[in-house]
Amino acid sequence: MENLRHKISDAAYLPNPLKVNIGKMDSPIEKWNLIIGNLALKQVQATVVGFLAAVAAIILGWIPEGKYYLDHSILLCSSSVATAFIASLLQGIIMVGVIVGSKKTGINPDNVATPIAASFGDLITLAILAWISQGLYSCLETYYYIPPLVGVFFLALTPIWIIIAAKHPATRTVLHSGWEPVITAMVISSIGGLILDTTVSDPNLAGIVVYTPVINGIGGNLVAIQASRISTYLHLHSIPGELPDEPKGGYYPFRTFFGPGVNNKSAQVLLLLVIPGHLIFLYTIHLMKSGHTSLTIIFVVVYLFAAVLQVFTLLWIADWMVHHFWRKGKDPDSFSIPYLTALGDLLGTALLALSFHFLWLIGDRDGDVGD
Repeated sequence: MENLRHKISDAAYLPNPLKVNIGKMDSPIEKWNLIIGNLALKQVQATVVGFLAAVAAIILGWIPEGKYYLDHSILLCSSSVATAFIASLLQGIIMVGVIVGSKKTGINPDNVATPIAASFGDLITLAILAWISQGLYSCLETYYYIPPLVGVFFLALTPIWIIIAAKHPATRTVLHSGWEPVITAMVISSIGGLILDTTVSDPNLAGIVVYTPVINGIGGNLVAIQASRISTYLHLHSIPGELPDEPKGGYYPFRTFFGPGVNNKSAQVLLLLVIPGHLIFLYTIHLMKSGHTSLTIIFVVVYLFAAVLQVFTLLWIADWMVHHFWRKGKDPDSFSIPYLTALGDLLGTALLALSFHFLWLIGDRDGDVGD
């Protein structure tokens, strides 16, 4: 279910902020066609990914236990599909308002839309998932037919959304070719979920669960902003399949952060935001007494090193990935952002797990639940 929550969030960048920046929403007719087409497209993707995430969760739960419960499987599928559908629709409507409002106020939507999408996506999805799953679970004994009906109802709406999405040329293309990054990203996030489950199962390292959403959320937000900015730059200065003169050649960390271009400056700024941003969240967690780990100097240093390394790696990969998809003639917003946010989850979880293991080995065991 955690993987489902991440994938709904990743699929909800509606419509692409770059469409505003390059003038594709200046015409009222074009604007509403693009909005409706994108909303329909994301409903299709959210429904399908929600169902696949539920199937993956059932399989991963069945393999270690060797037990299969049909009613629980139906409940999980119905909850996943319903949550994906409703959360994606609500988040899509919010994003439309944010992007259109950003255009009217002169704010760059690349800097606003992507972090809001990720933040609201997690909040909305988690709340709806808890509400729907609890409601359907209460129906298992007396109204056992309600959970499967709910799942069938939302799945049955998929052909309608496909027809609507196919009417707009831009969404029609993504409807046929945009499944690979979304499904692959779900698999990548699932690996991160397995790492988290393995780490949490150790009572000495259970404190990791409090910090995982923080490191993954900040990393995903920052790299999504950078990916959108690079994509917008490419749309404004070149055509798909051809790279402008500036980014040609190999993509190395030095070139990503110390080149002369505007995207290099934004990468520097985003990387500099990591430490102050995480310090604020660490102090907030400490004040709320939500974590099992006290803020020792060693813990803060190791945690911040993991966070900086995560964002540094993500920004480097984003520089290469966005240009790679552009050179292949594919829209980087539709293809790169799912990969990057999923890699953010995987890297953040893996680095955080390594950090907690390292702290335990060197004797800084304030992360112990028993403290």
